[in-house]
Amino acid sequence: QVQLVESGGGLVQAGGSLRLSCAASGDIFSINVMGWYRQAPGNQRELVATITSSGSTSYTPSVKGRFTISRDNAKNSLFLQMNSLKPEDTAVYYCNGYIRTSTRWIDTWGQGTQVTVSS
Repeated sequence: QVQLVESGGGLVQAGGSLRLSCAASGDIFSINVMGWYRQAPGNQRELVATITSSGSTSYTPSVKGRFTISRDNAKNSLFLQMNSLKPEDTAVYYCNGYIRTSTRWIDTWGQGTQVTVSS
């Protein structure tokens, strides 16, 4: 099996920065698209940013110019650099990856990491 583990969340003041990390482990042959999602209380989970295995990125408009997604394919890791944070960025952030194991493809989620931005 495979798993994704996020880290780097925490409490920060508005205007501050945080860097989220996500490490994939297990029976990994390759990882296709990876992404960060977030879910605020009472809201649906929403896409924040994605990155392909070749490095092509996309962002939801509300974070464009403030967040940067990146990955290290050699280490099966995903990152999200978040700058100029706003209170509305407060949410649980989840890592997602479409992972190929030795037998099949698995759409995999991490357990989430809390990001809280105070005003």
